[in-house]
Amino acid sequence: MSGISLTFGGDPVFSDLDLVVQPGDRVALVGRNGSGKSTLMKVMAGLVEADRGEIVVPPGKSVGYMEQDPGMQGFATLGDYAASGLEPGELYKVERAGEGLKFDPSRAVETASGGERRRAALAKLMAEAPDLMLLDEPTNHLDIEAIAWLERELGATRAAYVLISHDRAFLRALTRATLWIDRGAVRRQEQGFEGFEAWRDKVWDEEDQQRHKLNRKIKAEARWAVEGISARRKRNQGRVRALQALRAERAAQIKRQGSAAMSLEAGPKSGRKVIEAHGLAKGFGDKQIVRGFDLLVQRGDRVAFVGPNGVGKTTLLKMLLGQEAADQGSVTLGTNLEIAVFDQARAQLDPEMTLWDSLTGDPEMRVSGKADQVMVRGQPKHVVGYLKEFLFDDAQARAAVKSLSGGEKARLLLAKLMAKSSNLLVLDEPTNDLDVETLDLLQELLDDYDGTVLLVSHDRDFLDRVATTTIAMEGNGRATVYAGGWSDYIAQRGDEIGKTEEKSKPSKPKVKQESKPKSGLSFSEKHRLEKLPTEIARLEAEIAKLEELMSDPELFTREPVKFQKATEALVERQEKLSAAEEEWLLLEEKAEGG
Repeated sequence: MSGISLTFGGDPVFSDLDLVVQPGDRVALVGRNGSGKSTLMKVMAGLVEADRGEIVVPPGKSVGYMEQDPGMQGFATLGDYAASGLEPGELYKVERAGEGLKFDPSRAVETASGGERRRAALAKLMAEAPDLMLLDEPTNHLDIEAIAWLERELGATRAAYVLISHDRAFLRALTRATLWIDRGAVRRQEQGFEGFEAWRDKVWDEEDQQRHKLNRKIKAEARWAVEGISARRKRNQGRVRALQALRAERAAQIKRQGSAAMSLEAGPKSGRKVIEAHGLAKGFGDKQIVRGFDLLVQRGDRVAFVGPNGVGKTTLLKMLLGQEAADQGSVTLGTNLEIAVFDQARAQLDPEMTLWDSLTGDPEMRVSGKADQVMVRGQPKHVVGYLKEFLFDDAQARAAVKSLSGGEKARLLLAKLMAKSSNLLVLDEPTNDLDVETLDLLQELLDDYDGTVLLVSHDRDFLDRVATTTIAMEGNGRATVYAGGWSDYIAQRGDEIGKTEEKSKPSKPKVKQESKPKSGLSFSEKHRLEKLPTEIARLEAEIAKLEELMSDPELFTREPVKFQKATEALVERQEKLSAAEEEWLLLEEKAEGG
């Protein structure tokens, strides 16, 4: 790509862009939601024409693009679409990809879901095996097993590929170079995604230092202009013009987009016991979802549900929330629960509504008599101001929801979710389409959230960073509770899946499973004992900060609401610290007794 420029109405998306993809390249394409990643990929694929510039593909080389919303007109089944363009002797490739990606080639196009269509488009690309594959969020709508299959296939291919994904583990395993789109510029680093964040932070630090030097120079020149220009008007017009040029340079600098100013506050505390399930069993015909399933969820737990698509994760979740009846067993919900749900299907968003109406039309967010305000955790806010906290600009406020990218729809749904008071969050695939920075912020918010979280996700890195308990649903009614996140589950399971996962993480020592822990503790108890000192230290640090805040004698009269919240937070953390210390003592005694 040489001298590529592209403008959509306003500011240029790209200007004089030069880019080369070499044979065998394994490239991560990264950038904020809305930065132009998908647009650049469509330009590379020839689906969007640039205003200026040239794209050269050497003779005999092919480029293939995985469409986000593939057009399947004229095809009866998904298999017909995926096999189009292949020679008769190559049809087995579609069947093989169909098995790995878990889509049914015989499924009629008109009855296929969006996820099934995307899996068919990915299977078509994998079967065609072009010299350069352009993959835009290929892991969306794939379960963990299908992601692992795709990871193995891409790891073994000799083709080049450019990859957009929110899945850190996927990017780390597969990429050897990184393209970073930032404010219309594209930078390349010959290092995979593993080194991206350190590189990005270094670039931004250098940029901030240059901006600081420029501001200092402008201040010095402006002071000279005020103090000395009248005495030396004719002789120093060049210096005045230089000052104007410096100011123009500063004005031309494109401001970095900040992080979404998301905040998540728990409502009134729920009871200590949130959900208690005993002997749950559920089946549909010959398919058994769970049998003999027991679970205790306590306040503050982060419980993840993992397993293949269709295994029954959402069904079990609904049973635990009392929304679906079990065939056998009982579920008891705790007291004072306020539940907020992040919906995987984005069903809470009407595509024809504007962003403005989507928020102001929500009964739980409506402010009586104020058409331009929304209620955010009990406080009225202007709707545009609240949308800006989630990185939407003024023009987008009146745009239709259907005009948003996948990541922007996810952010709008988070805006609706976070406006409401809750103490039990249910997050069904929240990571789909979100950029890396927003995922980081979401993880931090969940870390600080005082309520309880139930999470369904196929994002292994996110599971590791958030989950304290993992429920693995493995089919045939098996649902097993493990301590920790995805890596902890793999280490404890210790079978072929674990071996496959560990191969992609050579630096991490394998955990050898003991049939009878020598310490007298179960594996889960041993894991908990190892984690408790860190948890105790964190609580002690939080208590110290709160006590320092409350030591201000004027705080009560100056900010009574802040004083009250700090008091409540201090009491709660002291209770948590006491409980954690008691738990540590009990486990330590049990370990010594064993």
